[in-house]
Amino acid sequence: MVAQRKVDPDRNFLRGLSVALVVLAIDQAAKWFVTHSFHLEERGAIELLPIFNLAWVENEGVSLNLLAADTHLMRWILVAFTAAIALGVLIWMWRDRGGRNVTGLALVLGGALGNILDRVRLGFVVDFLDLHFGDLHPFLVFNVADTSISVGVLMMIARASLSRDRKAVA
Repeated sequence: MVAQRKVDPDRNFLRGLSVALVVLAIDQAAKWFVTHSFHLEERGAIELLPIFNLAWVENEGVSLNLLAADTHLMRWILVAFTAAIALGVLIWMWRDRGGRNVTGLALVLGGALGNILDRVRLGFVVDFLDLHFGDLHPFLVFNVADTSISVGVLMMIARASLSRDRKAVA
């Protein structure tokens, strides 16, 4: 007989909050570092590898620069909209009593908070990671928060897909 591990919902939630805060801290530290140590805003771009640059981008919109907040009012509407999404993710993380999605949700939450903080402080999100292949730029310039959000969503999709396949086999 295999002993089942007891799930502590409060511990899972606190673990998720810890992960989100670490992501937020790493994101903000990376943005500070490229802004202040590399003076990226003044330099514009720095080639690190033939396929990778640091490039200064002031992203006024959300993913793919959609919903560009080009006025003061739009900026605060976008802050409220993304904060509402972050609150929804926080509630989902708290309600995930089994903890199956906590890490993915925490990555999304931490990334969202990092980008919200930029938008509140600066009026835009600092993007600086530029992966490219010659003149072909298949990815937009992104940051640690964007990466965290993407990885968190992919983790939850993979978990949902794998658990559905297991149920179908059983």
